[in-house]
Amino acid sequence: MVRDLADDAPELQEILDALDDPACRRIIMELNDPQTARELADETDIPLSTLYRKLDMLSDASLVTELTEIREDGHHTSRYQLAVESVNISLTDDREFDVSIERPPETTDERLERLWSEVRKET
Repeated sequence: MVRDLADDAPELQEILDALDDPACRRIIMELNDPQTARELADETDIPLSTLYRKLDMLSDASLVTELTEIREDGHHTSRYQLAVESVNISLTDDREFDVSIERPPETTDERLERLWSEVRKET
């Protein structure tokens, strides 16, 4: 299940774990445009079962989001897209780590897809 970006901010360790994983970094490098899991698996040479685990890891870190592509035939497709423009880790005055994520602006189509994803979760 892919994390809703409106949820609480991810833990620092979730972000560090995802960015430390070579397969996750490979996925991030390939996500120039939204892609299906199959497309990503083909592009990255990561087995599909492993790819889904890595997408979950990236989602838990709020680095990737899942979009639902609505098709006329009733079979909807999930596409994954990069959900960040930058990740910043800094030290506060109290010497604690603070993480902030800068996100790209959401398009109208993305808002509609997010709304549809939320409706699907409820049904």
